[in-house]
Amino acid sequence: MNRAHLDKLFTVVLAGVLAGLALAVAALPAALVFGLGVKNLMPYTALPEALRAPQPAQRSNLYANDGHTLITSFYVEDRVDVPVGEVAPVMRAAIVAAEDVRFYQHHGVDVRGVARAFTANRREGTRQGASTLTMQYVRNALAGDPRLTEEQRAAATEITLDRKIREMRYALTLERQVGKDEILGRYLNIAYFGAGAYGIAAASKRYFSTTPDRLTLAQAALLAGLVRAPNHDDPINGDAEAARQRRGYVLDRMVETGQLVATDAAAARDEPLALTPSSTPNDCAAVPADHNDWGFFCDWFTQWWNAQPAFGKTVDERQRTLRRGGWSIVSSLDPDVQAKASQQVRAIYPENIPRAAPTAVVQPGTGRVLAMAVNRTYGVAANPGGQQNYPNTVNQLVAGGGGITGYQAGSTFKLFALLAALESGLPLDTRFDAPRVYVTKYPVGPGPASCGGRWCPENANTWWMDGERDMWDAFGRSVNTYFAWLTERVGADRVVEMAQRLGIAFRAPQDARMGGDGAATWGPFTLGVSATTPLDLAGAYAAVAAEGVFCRPTPVTQITDPNGRRVPAGDSDCRQALDTEVARAAADASRCPVGDQSMYRRCAGGTAEDLAPGLRRPVAGKTGSSERNATETVVAFTPQLAVATIAANPDDPRDAVGGGVQTRQIAAVGRILAWALRDQPVRDFVPPGQSVAFQQTGPRTGN
Repeated sequence: MNRAHLDKLFTVVLAGVLAGLALAVAALPAALVFGLGVKNLMPYTALPEALRAPQPAQRSNLYANDGHTLITSFYVEDRVDVPVGEVAPVMRAAIVAAEDVRFYQHHGVDVRGVARAFTANRREGTRQGASTLTMQYVRNALAGDPRLTEEQRAAATEITLDRKIREMRYALTLERQVGKDEILGRYLNIAYFGAGAYGIAAASKRYFSTTPDRLTLAQAALLAGLVRAPNHDDPINGDAEAARQRRGYVLDRMVETGQLVATDAAAARDEPLALTPSSTPNDCAAVPADHNDWGFFCDWFTQWWNAQPAFGKTVDERQRTLRRGGWSIVSSLDPDVQAKASQQVRAIYPENIPRAAPTAVVQPGTGRVLAMAVNRTYGVAANPGGQQNYPNTVNQLVAGGGGITGYQAGSTFKLFALLAALESGLPLDTRFDAPRVYVTKYPVGPGPASCGGRWCPENANTWWMDGERDMWDAFGRSVNTYFAWLTERVGADRVVEMAQRLGIAFRAPQDARMGGDGAATWGPFTLGVSATTPLDLAGAYAAVAAEGVFCRPTPVTQITDPNGRRVPAGDSDCRQALDTEVARAAADASRCPVGDQSMYRRCAGGTAEDLAPGLRRPVAGKTGSSERNATETVVAFTPQLAVATIAANPDDPRDAVGGGVQTRQIAAVGRILAWALRDQPVRDFVPPGQSVAFQQTGPRTGN
């Protein structure tokens, strides 16, 4: 049976059974009419979830931390629902005139329309539809419900008699349970208006850069006319003249139905189309052109989203949820801090060289990431010949992932040995006469730090580092042999565990193997031989700044669903990872490297002594250099903010950046902190107690 035959059969049956049109019934054998069954043409007793609680695909919007500045959107259909009361009355009248003039008279199925279509189809041999606005809504709602499978959605638009009868029965049931205005509002939110705009809100923005409540008569008539053939009549990409003619048709229908006087219709008909198109960005590649640096943050946000089980069992499900769920996501990105960070990383390195300075800014106590910057352009545009991944790249150089395992961060990892020692019960005043070279018990392969197969690091500066040191002084001067000895005393596995506890991830397979079965013999870990990222490092140091509260770095401040309900997945994920006194002691020692002074006046030199004087507020941190100065790292924090930057060549680890870049890194980190904290009160670190500073005790795992 072909489609035309089905259409005629359908209209005859409905006209006969629902309206009692004897002529229509007579056109079919009685057995065929009653074979369908009167019961099968009655309303359903219940509605499916897609019609009771519709969830049409809506775009999700990602905002900066002010909740207003749009970073980008994610969608398969550009749609955002609005209440019918926020749609201009003239738009409501126009869509009824265009699609279903008897909408407020029928009960879901317009028997007159069915009979009229049947008569026209028989007389003219054409296919005239008889779907009411309610029936159209039913079809669109079932076809677009993201909770249904692809097969279920396809069944909603299949060309069969069963589907048409099912559609009518649902329409009759829906009108028994839902008011006319609510149905009209749902229809306006789900209809496709062409040019990628789904729903009246997206259409108002797409064609006229306005909102549904501000639509004029001419604008409303144009939009109402588009739903019949949105792809063909789309005045932006299709036939503008056809769109104009459809606008005239809608205006005429409004006059015929008494909703509009002829003079107003004539005036609207004479108006130019006056399109003022605007498009909705989609995905990270569509961040504003003048804020291209937001792309790296956006990219990490999608990576974060894909890891959240609250949004689906698989990555594919989570992506569908993001692009169809209508979420409002207030991110942690601070555009002001981001702009300063982007400016400062370009003071370390320009964009047009292979070396990079990925930088992260994290808020202690919440884990919110305020900025992610690197001297690169986010995008997939071709790079000049011979240049790999610069200046254009979408590689996640700041957070890692997608094949980026990170960079060695050198002596910044001494923090984890310091913390493990303090937690074990050793005090800050733990003293050791640090030699130039210290031979440990840890086995290593051939290399400059191997003495008969044992790891034997040496100090970088003999006269400044050798000799008796305590934790304050050893951390400030970055004494390798002191921390090799300290690692041996507390156990390398406890140092590795401490790093993992504070969010250091092992992305490189070799690091993952050593961090698992080989942790107990991984002595060199203390000197930062494991690859990490600025984001992981900033998050770990932020835990010390927050008195031991580790918050997993997060790109969001809050997430709300289309109904405005807040979703727990958007909340900070924090826990007390360190005893408070241990964290306070580590913060006190961390003041030494950056030119600040500990509460016990025990700092006697540091590797970044220029940082504190320029900031003029209490600050702590650490520097790190990997073997041969292949990479250079600077981390600094106050009680309110933590910043980490690593200088490296992401594509060629053999390209040593050299120690000279660290001066620029220190200056950049200081300027970022000063700018971001310029309007915040000066806060000092809470001093550690006498016990953790000077007395050896049992393990410190109190809270």
